[in-house]
This record gives sequence, structure tokens and C-alpha cells, in this order.
Amino acid sequence: MSMGRFIALEGGEGVGKSTQVRLLADALRARGHGVVTTREPGGTPGAEAIRAMLLDPAGEGWGPRAEALLFAAARADHVDRLIRPALARGEWVLTDRYLDSSRAYQGGGSGLDDTDLLTLHRIGSGGLLPDRTILLELHPDEVAQRLAVRDRGVSDRIGGRDVAYHARVAMAFRRIAAADPARFAVVEAGGSPDAVHARVLAAVGA
Repeated sequence: MSMGRFIALEGGEGVGKSTQVRLLADALRARGHGVVTTREPGGTPGAEAIRAMLLDPAGEGWGPRAEALLFAAARADHVDRLIRPALARGEWVLTDRYLDSSRAYQGGGSGLDDTDLLTLHRIGSGGLLPDRTILLELHPDEVAQRLAVRDRGVSDRIGGRDVAYHARVAMAFRRIAAADPARFAVVEAGGSPDAVHARVLAAVGA
């Protein structure tokens, strides 16, 4: 049995990652592939418990280092209990966020060193990287419009951070993608979901 493929969809708030994971999964299943869809933080019971600790708006939250450690712990469980077994079964794994979100948010947004975040990933998850990472990019004005409709003024703890923080995150995503063009495809996320899906499908090469 051949190994499956591991695809991550990345990007800032409101770019449509969840919608594109769903559309891509439908397209791959229509082609006869076994597909597992998941998200980060989350995907396993342990990782979902950590997700609630990280994103629930109540309380004072976590400092950047504690936050990075919690994300790394959730990812370690996710990789060990869900991602690697699915790939070994020959399935495609599609995840809404993965390592590069930690690098962009806790690194670019919160100022932690990228090398340290990669070391955490090597220790916790054996350094597993996606076969393809799709970075969805959208103009900030359109992001704001989408978030106003989606969130109705209520965001999770990280999504609700200020504009400057999210600008640093966006810059970090672009920098990470530019440094690894063999793995990344940058996809314009404007337009209808179906139009974006066509671009994602082409970038995946399914």
C-alpha cells in the first residue's frame, strides 16, 4: 500500500481555510481517495482539550512561550494518533492549520525565535512536514468584512488580538512561504469559494 499525502491549508483569520478543506476533501473523495480532514489545534481528544485551553476567551490567557509549548503538545498528539496512522493507511490528510501557523502566530506575531519553534516540532512531532502547504492570502479589507459576518464581534483569544499583531502574522506567513517554495503554494483567496477551490486544486496537483 502506498503512503497517503499530507496537505495543510494555512493563512490568517477569515481567509477561508475551513471551507477550502471541505471542498478539497469532497473533490478528492470523488476521485476515489480516502481522506481524513482535521484541524489544529485539535484533531484528537487530547489536542481538542488543549484547544479549549488556548482559545477560550475567558481568563487571562497564556504567555507566548507557554502558548507555543501547548500548541506543540497538541500537535505531537495529533501527529502520533491521527496524522501518521492515516498516512500509513494510504489516506490523504487535510488539515486546517499546522506547524506554520505556530511559526507565524507565536513566531511572527509574538516574537518567538523560529529555530526554537522548529526544535519543538522536531522533538514533539518528529519534524513531520506536509507534502504541500497551501497559503491562502486575502486583502485585509476583505478579511475584515468576512470576520464581521462570521464572528459578529466575538472572536477567540488569538483571533481577537489587535490589527498590528495580525499584520505581523501575515508578514511571517509570506516570509515562511518564500523561504520554502518547493513545499508552499500561495493561493489568492478572493472571489467565490468555487473559484478559490479551483486554484487550490491546481496547487495540490490532485
